[in-house]
Amino acid sequence: MKKQRLSPDLWIEAGLNALEKHGPAALGAEPLARQIGATKGSFYWHFKDLPDYHAQLAGTWKRRAAGALVDALEATGPVADRLAMIAAPIPAEPEMRVWARSNVSASAQLTEIDHLRLDATAALLRDFGISNPDLARALYAASVGMAALPGNGDNATALETLVDLVLALR
Repeated sequence: MKKQRLSPDLWIEAGLNALEKHGPAALGAEPLARQIGATKGSFYWHFKDLPDYHAQLAGTWKRRAAGALVDALEATGPVADRLAMIAAPIPAEPEMRVWARSNVSASAQLTEIDHLRLDATAALLRDFGISNPDLARALYAASVGMAALPGNGDNATALETLVDLVLALR
């Protein structure tokens, strides 16, 4: 069997998986190399240094998060469902938030996504006749905070209840 050829994309995928499963501490060249059965030399063949890798990893996460937001904005159906799509946790989002506390690249990408999601939430509420931007901010903040709570099934129900409550204010 032929060994899989390493590429920057393979390293990025490994990093996203490691981030989601083990948090930002797993984003070093050595732990990632062990995870994919490669050498650190291979890592440095594809990336100038660890900050370069981290910037590319955070950029990939942001592009995927933005894609999920576009899907939510282009969706049709009840406003509550579209709001839930915007607020739904993105893969590795809680870990990204932890990483953003200590990594400039992660912080910049997460901040941009937060602004886009908050703006999308406010726009959707305005389209529904709710113009108070504080409600959009509170709804988005609740969805971010709920992702940090245990019991994801319970969190989804709680977020749906909050969305229904906000929409009832119209």
